[in-house]
Order: sequence, then structure tokens, then C-alpha cells
Amino acid sequence: MTTTVAAVGGANLADLLEQVAEERPTRPAIRVGGSDVTYCDFVDRVHRLANVFAAEGIGAGDHVGVALRNTVDHLATLFAAFTVRAVPVNVNLRYTAAELRALFTSTDLRAVIHEPEPDLTRAVGAAIGLTADRGVQRDIHRLSAGSELDAAIAGASSARPDHPRSGDDHYLLCTGGTTGTPKAVLWRHEDLYLSALQGSHAADGARVRLFPASPLTHGTAQWTALITLLSGGTVVLGHTTGFDPEAVWTCVERCSVTHLVIVGDAFGRPLAQALDAAPRRWELGDLLVVVSGGATLSGPVRAALLDHLPGAAVVDGYGTTETGSGGQMAVFPGQAASGLRRFVASPGTAVLDDGLRPVVPGSGAVGRLARRGRVPLGYYGDDERTARTFITIDGERWALTGDLASVDTDGTVVLLGRSERIINTGGEKIFAEEVEAVLVDHEAVIDAVVVGVPDERWGERVTAVVALDPHDLVDPSVLITHCRQHLAGFKTPRRIEVVPAIPRLSNGKPDHRWARMVAGRSARDGATERATHPVP
Repeated sequence: MTTTVAAVGGANLADLLEQVAEERPTRPAIRVGGSDVTYCDFVDRVHRLANVFAAEGIGAGDHVGVALRNTVDHLATLFAAFTVRAVPVNVNLRYTAAELRALFTSTDLRAVIHEPEPDLTRAVGAAIGLTADRGVQRDIHRLSAGSELDAAIAGASSARPDHPRSGDDHYLLCTGGTTGTPKAVLWRHEDLYLSALQGSHAADGARVRLFPASPLTHGTAQWTALITLLSGGTVVLGHTTGFDPEAVWTCVERCSVTHLVIVGDAFGRPLAQALDAAPRRWELGDLLVVVSGGATLSGPVRAALLDHLPGAAVVDGYGTTETGSGGQMAVFPGQAASGLRRFVASPGTAVLDDGLRPVVPGSGAVGRLARRGRVPLGYYGDDERTARTFITIDGERWALTGDLASVDTDGTVVLLGRSERIINTGGEKIFAEEVEAVLVDHEAVIDAVVVGVPDERWGERVTAVVALDPHDLVDPSVLITHCRQHLAGFKTPRRIEVVPAIPRLSNGKPDHRWARMVAGRSARDGATERATHPVP
């Protein structure tokens, strides 16, 4: 089955799901443990929840917060909102009341569905109270998942709500990026479907059993789940709290998962370590692809996964919430797995120079990654940021990603890093991600973050914060030598701070604020012989 836009009159996501259910009502849409939810039953639950929304007066253009774990009702809430032309808003379950209040206010929430956990319940209540105290959004509806939500759905009609939907309906996804500050990216359904969700180019997904191991509140997991459902495949839902690599592999085996979705080394490394510790514990022959989105896998982690999964490819996908998929790089068993951050660009993706023209392949020129065509409408409630990111060139809309890159002679895009993470030392520009990639290629390094620390002479000096394998506590001078073998002298870290672990944000990306604080404090307090060393 390949769904076409013409068949559904505008690529509305709710219409697309209904068409799949009509064509394949008994196929499993969602698999949880040993139980399947068919497309027919899933759409029935979607319609009942949509009628719950309608009874509360929630309809076209209203924003509905989704603070749910990876459950059937998370996916049902997304499509129920689409069904009544409302706009679901992903809500990070780890946010504090103050952070929730900021998100609720900036996205103009009308309702929120949340997990019944006491801490989250209190935080949501406090956030709603804070908005009411300030005289805004006093009518936020709230519904707790579990028995309360089940009762509301059971008492609702299963009839399809009669709403005139279209491809112009809105979809919103909040992205924290590397700073943790949410930006609400607003798409039209049709643009999202044809761009980020692969649209009518998606292959028949009937044989796909996709397991998003990261939270559905994140774009990588949510988009791959939507792609799977809209192409007739099965979304597998496993653990719902925390990240347990052994539980992930058990789910992959038990549910015959074909596609596993993770986020960089934060997921990939513990998964590889679990296989190292028990290489024969799981039968993983059905697994065809491991996809990493939102963060690039390091060379050693990619190689370790390939060693244990001889029948699977490991794919690093490049894309942003503002562009959808920009390209990917697949590595198959037997191929070298380097730590270089490069990918084959998808149609419409380009690297633009300062004159907003594509850079010449092989020239070594550095430009800004961008994508043209079907891109978002902009950032919700932020016209200034929208104007900076979404531009028009020769009558065509482009989205600028904020990433800098070059293009090799073969057309491969080499990703250099975020423009805001460039370190300027003595006038030389250094991409922090390039140094990080070299560090994590060392077998003793589990994780690394590179930052610039203020320096009176050079402006900034390169400083690395690294976490080492507890079984391989090498001296930092060894890492300095390793970097000097692969990088120019000015790119080599001037100091290396060793820490037990590097905290990461809920989206799997490192906490750069924390790293800068650690690096800055180390510089002020003076280097300990164990933790930091100057470049020889």
C-alpha cells in the first residue's frame, strides 16, 4: 500500500490513518508486549477520544498538551487531536512546574493529558495555577491518563466526528535543541506528510515493526511512529519508564522488531555494552535497521552494534524539526565505521554560502545547511525567529538549520557543527563537534563535550570534559596525544577535565551549560594533575 495525496484530498494525517484502517482493519497497528491493537480498534479509540475532546469544546486550532509516556494513548491522543482539527503539543515529562508553565503559556494550551504520577500531576496542577494566577489561560482542561481517561473514552461515542479536515490543518512540535529552551515549530499537515513523513514516497510498511526506544515526546520517535502507522506498519511500544538497554533488546526479540530507533551514543553505547556482556542472550535475527536520529553515533559505538548485528544496517539520519529529513548515512556489516559526521543529502537539502548560493562541491567552502520546498510555516508566536530561519530565495521558501557544513567532491555533506558552538581561539575557528568526534573515537572515552573557556590572550581556549570507561582510566595526556594525531594543534584541547559521567538533556543531547560551568570552574580553580593537562 502506498497512500497518495490525491486519494485523501490534501494529506490530512487523521484522514490518512482512517484510510489505512479501512484498507487493513485487522492488521496490528500497535504491539505492546504480547498484545496487538489492530488498526480498526486503534481508530475506534481515536474516534472516542476525539469525541471526548469535542464534548469539552476543543476543536479547530486548539492546542492540546500531550504529557504521556510511550503508550497506545499517546498515539491515540495525537490522532484524536488531528481528528477534531486540534493541534497536539509534545510536553516533556521531566519539566518542572515553572518550565511547564512557560510551555503552556507560550503555546496557548487549551487542554493537557498527562500521566497520573503524583509528581507530574502536582507539576501540571501548579503550572495551570501559575497561568491562572497571572490572568491567562484560565480554561485549561486537564485529563489524567489511566482510569480517568479510560472511563472518559468508554463513555464516548465511537462515531467518526464530522469535521471538515484538510491538509492546511496544523501540526506543532516543540524542540529543545541543545539548549533545552523549547521552540514550537508549526507545520501544515500536507507539508509535514510530504517532507518529514516521506509522504507518497513511503514504501509499503506492512512488514515494518518499528520500536521507538526514545520518548514519543521527541521528534525522532514521534515522526518514525507516524511514518509507520501511515504506511500500514506496526509500532512496537516497550518500556515506559527510564531507559533499560536489556529491556530494549528483550522487546526487540519478543516483538520481532525490524526497525529500532535510538538517539546517538546516549542510547547506542549502553545497548552495545549489553550485547558485549551477553552476546548470545537475545535472538535478534529479525532486526534489519538501527536508526539514530537527533544525535550522531560515534565510530566505536556504530562498529560495536554492527559486530553484534550482522544482519542489520546502522543508519545515522540527519534532520531537524525545522526541515524534516535532510539525509542519512547507512553503514552495513563489513564496512568501516568511522566517526566522521557525513551524510548523503536528500532532495532539496543544500549547503548555502554567504550569498545564499550552493557551495561548490570539493571547494572546501563552509556554508549553512538548508532545505527548500515544503518546510514549516515558522515558529509559533515568534515572528522574529521565524524571519531569521525561514527565508525566500528566488521565490522558493528555505529553512536554515543553524548547522554549518561543507560538500565533498562526491556530493557527500560533511557536518561540521552548530554555528553557535564555534570556538574562536586566536582568530582560528574550531567546530566543537569535530573535536568531540575525535575524542569519542578513542576506546577509553565514553562521552565528551568540548566548549570554549574565556582566555585573556586567545579569546577562548578549547576545553574538553570527558567521561572515561571505568575499566580503562587512561591519563588525559594520552587523549591529548590522540587528538594531536588527528587534529591541527590549535584544535587540540588545552585542558581535559575528567568527570564520572556527562549529564544529558531529556532529548539525549549533552548539557552544554553544565559542561561550560565545569570547564570554567576548573580553569579558575587550577588544574589537578589527574583531571587536566596543558597541551605539550
